[in-house]
Amino acid sequence: MAIQLGDIAPDFEQNSTEGVINFHQWLGDSWGVLFSHPADFTPVCTTELGLTAKLKDEFEARNVKALALSVDPVDQHHKWIEDINDTQNTRVNFPILADEDRKVSQLYDMIHPNSIATLTVRSLFIIDPQKKVRLIITYPASTGRNFNEVLRVIDSLQLTDNEKVATPGNWEPGDAVVIVPSLQDKAELAERFPQGYDEVRPYLRLTKLR
Repeated sequence: MAIQLGDIAPDFEQNSTEGVINFHQWLGDSWGVLFSHPADFTPVCTTELGLTAKLKDEFEARNVKALALSVDPVDQHHKWIEDINDTQNTRVNFPILADEDRKVSQLYDMIHPNSIATLTVRSLFIIDPQKKVRLIITYPASTGRNFNEVLRVIDSLQLTDNEKVATPGNWEPGDAVVIVPSLQDKAELAERFPQGYDEVRPYLRLTKLR
């Protein structure tokens, strides 16, 4: 069965460019971004891994660990990392799983026979510290991931986990948010949002968090 939002992310043990990864233990109390690549030395994925390396400080500020996956062996990964560092003007600073036996790929439903029968599709998972899957995106091979969107989703998830709000379309940190419809108690509304809110409709109430 395919993984769904809210599922516990499957645990695994797999070799990587930084040694054996015991996933749940490695993740600890951090958020995680697990993203797969069809194979090493692929052009779009090379740019994505370079971007991920350059976002190290952004991920750390959000308590996020990045973990890539490709079905090639570790020695091939290390050769690819040399290319990534050289062509993307960075240094890869996160592990890449060597999923030669397709163990993790199968656990996370990354093999789509109607797309690529033997290699992983380009899926990305955001996983929270409780090990729950919070976002799944699968990209076509021709379209590079937007890591600014990945960071935006993490910002939204971390905000809405702690406040009774949701984030509207095209939301960016600092923009107005939506008060969840289930919050109707006037006293709690006043306590949570002393700055007030704009009631566009009874179900659509906008506010800026203090």
